[in-house]
Amino acid sequence: MSNSESITRVALKKITPDVSGAMGSLHGAAVSAARDAKVEPEILELIRIRASQINGCAFCLDMHTKDARAQGETEQRIYALSAWRETPFFTDRERAALALTEAVTLVHDGQVPDDVYAEAAEVFDEQQVAALIWAATVINAYNRIAIATRMIPGAYQPAQK
Repeated sequence: MSNSESITRVALKKITPDVSGAMGSLHGAAVSAARDAKVEPEILELIRIRASQINGCAFCLDMHTKDARAQGETEQRIYALSAWRETPFFTDRERAALALTEAVTLVHDGQVPDDVYAEAAEVFDEQQVAALIWAATVINAYNRIAIATRMIPGAYQPAQK
């Protein structure tokens, strides 16, 4: 069913502002944890884009590809992200973060395999691994919210620096 034929969905922020606020606080805490752990902002955007690709979240893809471009991410890497294993465009840290993100996003496919976790633990310290797990968890939750409520992509613009 296309968005034009869809029924009107619940406005979560309006109907459940306390829960929406708590989600915003969780997101803020996850961003702070990543900043404190010195996880590169570029990696966080790659995590958000990749999870959103897997989940098919058009709203979050629109938002996070725009944010990534605003941070200086290249079109080439954004376009190739769904095939990151097949390209030379990503660093070892980015590859480990993407593998962990995919495992967290697709947890129903066999949990988070030890080899994926070990790969992340080789290039990230414990605080950074924790931040990556939180980043993947939060974007997966936001994907589900945006998909369930059929949030419409296109209008989002990154904050001006």
